[in-house]
Amino acid sequence: MIRYDEPVHRRIDLGPSEALRLLGTVSLGRIVFTRQALPTVRPVNHVLDGGDIVIRTHEGAALTAHAQQDGGKGVVVAYEADAIDPDTHLGWSVVVTGYARLVTDPADLARVRTLLTPWAPHEGMDHAVRIRPHLVTGVLLTNGVGAGTAVRTA
Repeated sequence: MIRYDEPVHRRIDLGPSEALRLLGTVSLGRIVFTRQALPTVRPVNHVLDGGDIVIRTHEGAALTAHAQQDGGKGVVVAYEADAIDPDTHLGWSVVVTGYARLVTDPADLARVRTLLTPWAPHEGMDHAVRIRPHLVTGVLLTNGVGAGTAVRTA
């Protein structure tokens, strides 16, 4: 039921560049991948590195095993992050779909380890997965007064 005494919210679609910029302002997100033919979601922290999303993982993680299976372009994943105020429901949400590959170059892996500390350390957390974005979508949720009235993003 629509209540007419509440402000009208607007949804504004974001371009890929702005969506990735917003994604870079937060450190936590959710990765979606396939495990035993079913979708699986895991909360992780990330860093943007040269336009790619990079996360840390460990040897026994399902995503690590999955990303190791394809030595080519990688496995298809989705990555989502947002900053939405729980009271006003204003903010933004970004979804990236792309290919995830295990970082295997020793120099690149060492560099990633300096860029990103796991938010939930786990023994053997010395692997990293790089997600190359292919489809980037985002929405800005505003209060209808104007695009500049959403919650702060950084």
